[in-house]
Amino acid sequence: MAEPQPSSVQEGMDPEGPPAPASAEDRKAAAAMSSLETRGGDEEAETKKSNNKQIDQEALVKAISRLELADKAAKVAAGEKSQGEKEKEEREKRAKVKVDQADVSLLVDELDLNKVKATELLKAHEGDAVKAMKAFVRASA
Repeated sequence: MAEPQPSSVQEGMDPEGPPAPASAEDRKAAAAMSSLETRGGDEEAETKKSNNKQIDQEALVKAISRLELADKAAKVAAGEKSQGEKEKEEREKRAKVKVDQADVSLLVDELDLNKVKATELLKAHEGDAVKAMKAFVRASA
């Protein structure tokens, strides 16, 4: 019958371990060989890891660009516009709004605004002085 083994011993392990080098020169040589073996394996593993990372990053970039293109195509097909296009249309729409100077002076007098701010406020509310004043009061409350 076999004797029970201590927990530090594993199956297939040489119970005595590798033979210890006899001299200092042998120990140095063994340490140098060990470091060469370890270093070579690490370099190969690092090279593989960096190649895999590069491949993964390239695949990620390609996938994201495909998704962005698909999203744009879907929006175009649905007739949706991007945020930049919407803002541009809004600015163009405001630029076309005609503002009455009497309304500008009313906002300047009643709301203590300068002419530029009063004009922008009126253009944002389609030239309607009542809507502009209500919006100004709501915003400042």
